Amino acid sequence: MFDHFKFIAPFYDRLMGPPDPLRLMGLLKLPAAGWLLDGGGGTGRVSLPLRRLVGNVVVSDISQHMLARAGARALPAVRARAEQLPFGDGTFDRILVVDALHHFTRQRAAIGDLVRVLKPGGRLLIEEFDLNRTAVKLIALAERTTLMRSRFFRPQEIRDMLADRGLKTQIQADRRLTAWIIADKT
Repeated sequence: MFDHFKFIAPFYDRLMGPPDPLRLMGLLKLPAAGWLLDGGGGTGRVSLPLRRLVGNVVVSDISQHMLARAGARALPAVRARAEQLPFGDGTFDRILVVDALHHFTRQRAAIGDLVRVLKPGGRLLIEEFDLNRTAVKLIALAERTTLMRSRFFRPQEIRDMLADRGLKTQIQADRRLTAWIIADKT
């Protein structure tokens, strides 16, 4: 399989821009002692500013080129598919998946494994492009055209996948082209 991220990694952070740490703090209910998994976190761009608020961060991604950038930031980086995470049940207090779910090979299986490694009382936060918006449909088409094998879902579909796993869920729309799906494990 062609690794698009080999070519994107050197300029990914500039292309995507900085995250909004204050917004992430609120959505993830930080600070909170414990472990944060940045699933599909690539370069660690999003989790780096959160490291001081949780204590421990692990970036997991399949692209070794993206993970090399996370490692250069002194973030522990683990190469793994989201569908087969190499962590024990209930390892993480918080899990963050930003702009990555559509890149996972098998999204439903990935959600199952993310829920598996989330502690009871933990929170999973997924930010994804909102397929209800016309501009996002064009992004999805562009990614398909470049053979990225991306599969986009509507926020309601992601919420339902999480609710099917017994999590309490909610959706927060974004003014941009994304939506936040928040899931709490009871």
